Amino acid sequence: MKILILGNMGYVGPSVVDQLRETYPDGELIGYDIGYFAHCLSNASYLPETKLDRQIFGDIRNFPEELLENVDAVINLAGISNDPMGNKYEEVTLDINYRATVKVAKLAKDKGVKNFVFASSCSMYGLADDSPRKESDKLNPLTAYARSKVMAEEGLEPLADDGFVVTCLRFATACGWSNRFRLDLVLNDFVAGALVNKQISILSDGTPWRPMINTKDMARAIDWGVSRAASNGGKFLAVNAGSNDWNNKIYKLAEATASVIPGVDISVNPNAPPDKRSYRANFDLFKKLAPNHQPKEDLLSTVNDIKANLVEISFNDPNYRDSQYIRLKVLDRLQNKGILNSNLQWVKNKGHR
Repeated sequence: MKILILGNMGYVGPSVVDQLRETYPDGELIGYDIGYFAHCLSNASYLPETKLDRQIFGDIRNFPEELLENVDAVINLAGISNDPMGNKYEEVTLDINYRATVKVAKLAKDKGVKNFVFASSCSMYGLADDSPRKESDKLNPLTAYARSKVMAEEGLEPLADDGFVVTCLRFATACGWSNRFRLDLVLNDFVAGALVNKQISILSDGTPWRPMINTKDMARAIDWGVSRAASNGGKFLAVNAGSNDWNNKIYKLAEATASVIPGVDISVNPNAPPDKRSYRANFDLFKKLAPNHQPKEDLLSTVNDIKANLVEISFNDPNYRDSQYIRLKVLDRLQNKGILNSNLQWVKNKGHR
């Protein structure tokens, strides 16, 4: 098995590499990443990419098609990965998350790749009524990030056939530890705030719903997609990836964190404008199609794991929302140094210091 992982040096990539190396100990695993966050390592005993056969640096917008020779499966994790970055870099988000995704998929199909796995998002449901969203329900993308995922799915669907199986995993909101950890994700932020400030500050009134998924469980779902047959779900499949047990209101996530880290005050912002990103997701289809790749992590064990790793690295930054754990801050600093241009391309004649 030869697998190409695009965007492997982000938050989810290390878990995906671990999972694939376990599943395919003799497989050929190749990483391709632009390297924005390659330096953002957290409590890593070794460079995660040492489990790969090759690591290649490059921009998915200028993807070299020769890398697809004899590849069996492509996993696309590459993307502008949250709403704040998508809002600031809207056109770049569409270029990377949508246009480049479809372009690479077309190249992959032409080269005989059998499976294409796309990291999509449940955020495309946006503001929904109180019933959990199913795959057939109306989409309501509210941000550039969510719209880019919808457009990518729409561009991928016509490419799928019996020889080119496309799996779009509509992931719940990511959480959990990673060797490239992020704190611009709600549960991760709560744990950090509880540890260093003894305070969990909810920026909304705490009532929005949000499904969650641990990065390790994301990797299990991707592992399934790598070898999914067209007979199991269809030649094109867009499926919610997560667990019904992980649908929670934001305030419940804060309470779970406080149960693990005692002595914490929880504050809400009753005057905040309504958070329109409120939805539950129904994961019945995923459970039916992928019974052997279901989530194994739970909320409390995830909080405990994040806490343990932050304690191990002596994490004690009360201003962590301005740190390299916030992806938008990393991009801003690279731009301020003149290393990245406004299109998030490396400035080649600028020293990387």
